[in-house]
Order: sequence, then C-alpha cells, then structure tokens
Amino acid sequence: MEKRKGLVTMKGKPVTLVGSPVKENAPAPVFSALTKDMSSFRLSELAGRKVLISVATSIDTSVCDMQTVRFNEEAGKIDNAVILSISMDLPAALKRYCADKGIENSIVLSDHKDADFGLKYGFLMEEHRLLARGIVVIDQEGLVRYVEVVPEIGNYPDYEKALAVLQEI
Repeated sequence: MEKRKGLVTMKGKPVTLVGSPVKENAPAPVFSALTKDMSSFRLSELAGRKVLISVATSIDTSVCDMQTVRFNEEAGKIDNAVILSISMDLPAALKRYCADKGIENSIVLSDHKDADFGLKYGFLMEEHRLLARGIVVIDQEGLVRYVEVVPEIGNYPDYEKALAVLQEI
C-alpha cells in the first residue's frame, strides 16, 4: 500500500496519506460507499454524468460544514452534473446533518465501512482514519479532470477552480 508524507498537515502537523493517489486524465477508480440511509452506492451508478466529489474530513467541523453546504448550493446549476460529498462520518450522523442543514441536492456518502474511496483515491489519513480535504472532478467518460488535495486540513478547497472545471467539461 502506497504511503505519502509531506503533502498534507492537520493543525500544522504532517499526516500520512495512504492509498493510490488519483491522477488527472486517468480513469476514475470505481468505489463503493454507504449513503446516509445505509444503502450501497457505487460510482458506476453515475456513468455518463459529470461528477464533482467533495472530500471532507468530518461534517461536524466548520470548514467541512461550509464546504458541504457550498457544494449543495451549486448542485443542479450545471447540466448533467452530480455532486457527491464524502467523509468518514457514520451514515446516521450524515442523515442527521443533512436533515439539520437541508442538504438535498448532493449525494452524501460515508466511507467509514471500508475506506474504499480513501484508499482508491489516496485521501485516507493513516494517523486518524479520516479523509484529507479535497476535490475530484470526473468527466462524462469517467476520466479524472481535476484533483485538489488541500495542503492544510483546516483550509478551504478552491471552489471556483473546481466548479469552473466541472462547467467546462
């Protein structure tokens, strides 16, 4: 299993990312996760659609909350696009969060069970078993067109750049 250090910090302390880093212009790895209702989800269900994956550390933190709310607001504004929000939060916590915040436009997913997304996309932080913050954009053909791994977990991703890529593809 590949391990990468020096790319991401959490509160200034380096963390180790585990898994295969996803690369731009490569096929998007198919992953599985759980929805907030505990049903199975596979990326392959969105074949032929543009996909923005918003990767959050925990929805119960202010930065992750803002990220999830922001992308939920953008969902539906771009033709043939779907926004996924994924974290290691338990499905029950995601369900509560979505009800409290009115998150209805995005598909909110838990990678808690198998860390399948985290490992296949290289976002899993070994020290915390949480996902590093980032964004992945996939085109209609299933190719990765944009990857951002935010260098400090407490910082925001580049919303505008990710949304521009999603709009352009």
